[in-house]
Amino acid sequence: MTTYNGRVTVSVGELIAEGRAALRSGDAARARRALERAAADAPCAEVAEGLARACYLELDFPGAIEGWERAYALYRATGDDAGAIRVARMLSCVYLSVMGDRAVCNGWLARARTLLGQGEASSERGWVALNAGMVESDRARKDDRFREALAVARRCGDTDLEIVTLGYLGASLVHGDRVEEGMALLDEALAAVAGDEVDDFFFLEEIFCQLFSACERARDVTRAEQWSRIGEEIARRRNLPSVTAYCRTHYGGVLIEAGRWSEADVALTEAVRLWGLGRRSMLRAGALARLADLRVRQGRFEEAEQLLQDADPEADIEVARSLAAVRLAQGRPVLAVDLAERALHQVDRHGTEAAPLLALLVEAHLTAGEVEQAESAAEELAACARRHPSHYLTAVAALARGRVCLATGAGDPQTCLREALAAFARARMPVEVARSRLELARALAARRPEVALAEGRAALDAFDRLRAVRDADAAAALLRSLGVRTAAPRKGGEALTRREAEVLELLGHGLSNPEISERLFISRKTVEHHVGNILAKLGLRSRAEAAAYAARAEPGAQ
Repeated sequence: MTTYNGRVTVSVGELIAEGRAALRSGDAARARRALERAAADAPCAEVAEGLARACYLELDFPGAIEGWERAYALYRATGDDAGAIRVARMLSCVYLSVMGDRAVCNGWLARARTLLGQGEASSERGWVALNAGMVESDRARKDDRFREALAVARRCGDTDLEIVTLGYLGASLVHGDRVEEGMALLDEALAAVAGDEVDDFFFLEEIFCQLFSACERARDVTRAEQWSRIGEEIARRRNLPSVTAYCRTHYGGVLIEAGRWSEADVALTEAVRLWGLGRRSMLRAGALARLADLRVRQGRFEEAEQLLQDADPEADIEVARSLAAVRLAQGRPVLAVDLAERALHQVDRHGTEAAPLLALLVEAHLTAGEVEQAESAAEELAACARRHPSHYLTAVAALARGRVCLATGAGDPQTCLREALAAFARARMPVEVARSRLELARALAARRPEVALAEGRAALDAFDRLRAVRDADAAAALLRSLGVRTAAPRKGGEALTRREAEVLELLGHGLSNPEISERLFISRKTVEHHVGNILAKLGLRSRAEAAAYAARAEPGAQ
């Protein structure tokens, strides 16, 4: 028995139960308080395991690893193989996803398998199969492990294992281009979550993460937004942390496609920070690549390049694609072509993973004046869309064909571009809708200038709303060529707040974000947010431009 909160005497068992409940709800602080009091009276494997989970929730990854390793030793000392297997699985996962140590991951997974032995099928055997599938690189073997886990879950009546496995198997099928089959499993898993069949915060996080990963791959913005609304309601009803914050890397990618750029900025900036807490996180490069994509769309090329300066395009397809987009935006299409081609050699050119690279390749070839090569890439993209029909692939292939038609003067660019516009609208991708409108305006400019003006104005309005500075400038230039007077390059149209003005002034004096943070007594994350708003509102592309703007704006500046 122990005195808790200075008032009530409770048993160690009650403290452990409270700690478990707090962990299920994602309340790490309450779990830690209860479990530390339990540990003071009766240190045991269960308490050490719970404290490790609390550390993980608090992003103290070294503390989590230390706690799980201590729990493993205690479970082994007491002959509790089930507990030891469970902890070995957790160590396998965290060493791979957070620390990036595949050999250590494989060692702990092998230890879990050895402890399982050849006994009867148990729920823990299913969890080990799930973990094996997570680290498996071969798609067919990965799916086999997940199906094995699903069969064990249903045989043993382990609902948590069943629903989590549905999420992983569904996402894997989507990434293997079996989109309809995979999304059906994900929908089932999320329905079970909505029906309160899963109550552990950790499992909820995994299921939503798999959903966002699949939706980003398939460019299924509609499904992601629908389940996000359900997730937010679950979070509100159960007083959980926001579900849409889970797996910020993939969700940030979905938000970019949905045109919700301010939310994407917050999600991806936080993802970069969180994944940086590990020594060599596998997902940090992906978060940086997506954030760089966003910066390119915002016309902030210098920042995009800085984000990728330490990333390796040879080791990560997303980094290669993002860097190619930066080079294209910088007016260096030959380098963009080289990066895209090298990335395509690392993927199945017949699969959906190749589609964004092929679309970028079309644009880069056209910019470089390599029309025949652009036409070949567009044909390859069209074949991909026929093999894997979806609103997104239909749209991106039609846009590529339309651009090639405009460049060659052959074919029917208007029909292609109208098809792209309609399909992007069905896919709920407003930025791409506006880009299709702009291309359509170019196609109509010579023969139907009035219609071209309408399409161009609609595109410009959309770009302005989205703060897509680079695209807005292109739309304004087209309208000026049609005789329409437009404002000189976008300045956002919004006044700076008092705090943003203070940050801008300090940028003008050459202060870094950490220095601004100290000067204004605000967090570095808040400074980053203010700098982003300043660049968007003033139509600037980099910190250097902001500093120059601030210097010119100072009284007495020449």
